[in-house]
Amino acid sequence: MFEEGQYFAPVTTGEDGSVEVELGQSHPGFADPEYRERRNTLAALAMEWQPGKQIPTAHYTDTENEVWRKVSAELAVKHRALAVREFLEAAEELALPKDRVPQLSEVSEALEPLTGYRYRPAAGLVPLRQFYSVLADDLFYATQYIRHHSMPFYTPEPDVIHEVIGHGNSLAAPRFADLYRLAGQATKRVRTERALDFVSRVFWFTLEFGVMRESDGLKAYGAGILSSYGEIDEFRGMTIRPLDLLEMGTIEYDITKYQDVLFEAESMGHLEDVVGQFWATCDDDSIAALLAKA
Repeated sequence: MFEEGQYFAPVTTGEDGSVEVELGQSHPGFADPEYRERRNTLAALAMEWQPGKQIPTAHYTDTENEVWRKVSAELAVKHRALAVREFLEAAEELALPKDRVPQLSEVSEALEPLTGYRYRPAAGLVPLRQFYSVLADDLFYATQYIRHHSMPFYTPEPDVIHEVIGHGNSLAAPRFADLYRLAGQATKRVRTERALDFVSRVFWFTLEFGVMRESDGLKAYGAGILSSYGEIDEFRGMTIRPLDLLEMGTIEYDITKYQDVLFEAESMGHLEDVVGQFWATCDDDSIAALLAKA
């Protein structure tokens, strides 16, 4: 099973130091040598980065900027109707550019005064514990590549649109940022792999694919939904269940299709009381006790 805090395409380094991103044959960019070379270049940038250094600049092409412009515009329309208020208000504060792909350093500079969060570049696979634990330190790993231009409204893996439009706007919202932080603290606290898996699954069904009831209907707050042109139109038709820590922490799911089971928070306060309190207090023993009830 895919580990939620990781990226899909493995990155390898050759004996000569060359970096290669291994795309699957079904990937839209698999047969495009120019796109594959571009992915290799951006992965190498991230691999060269060292903590404490400036995030390397990715000089985006006109084609990449056009993909961002097109998807950003379409998602903004959907967000106005289907995103929770906290997300919309944070998006106004963060004010991402609409006509070009922003640099991660640029987003960090806008984000830090709002909630303290900053980005770290990721070449590809990030170990599960590493990905989640840095959230406690107000850091978020993000890729810099963008989806293939032939399918601007689809990506088989998290790209910069997911990382910045989905997660970035959420990280700009103080109450959501606090939840990310608590998830990171929980990750640092637990020791067993089973407990870590449980924490990450709760993250998956909330901050990645969470929905919330507002006065005018069911809205999305999960970054996975809010960065998906197709899924944001479909989530209201899925099986909607109340927040349930044990079910979220153990349910099986398929990452290759839209999530057909979603968990609804009654309000922002409800999400904080149930999920935030769980992350704030959980440890190996308390999670083991929960699992014993399964």
